[in-house]
Amino acid sequence: MAKKSDIVGMKELERSIKKLGKVPQTVATKAASAGARIALKAAKNNAPVETGALKGGIIMKGERRVKVGKKMYDIMMDPSKNDIFVKISKEGKRSYYPASQEYGYMTVDGGYIPGYQFLRKSITENSRAIESKIVEVAGKAIDKALQEG
Repeated sequence: MAKKSDIVGMKELERSIKKLGKVPQTVATKAASAGARIALKAAKNNAPVETGALKGGIIMKGERRVKVGKKMYDIMMDPSKNDIFVKISKEGKRSYYPASQEYGYMTVDGGYIPGYQFLRKSITENSRAIESKIVEVAGKAIDKALQEG
């Protein structure tokens, strides 16, 4: 379910963008990257540590651009490290370690171990910081672009 929030400084940023015309892709990329780095750092700090492989497996990956002026990043587990994270039991049952740590798992005797939700918390607990960083970086980049052209 989507949560509505007001971003402080967003109205001024929208006015600057309209003044500028179309947003240069570099502005969107820089701003989104700055916000995503906050979530990436928080996810790595909150990741449960046993072997350290989980922390090293969290990456920031940019989505393919569909619209000009839009950029999104995923904070996700590195697919190239699936050989480390995927475990196959003697019965042939496949389990994915990061998912069990994020969402929880059932034990052999039927008990439930809740997950840490370190990826989700990296976004929800830092949403204000992420929003303000995006607005700050985008505002500076737009001001620079307005001064140049």
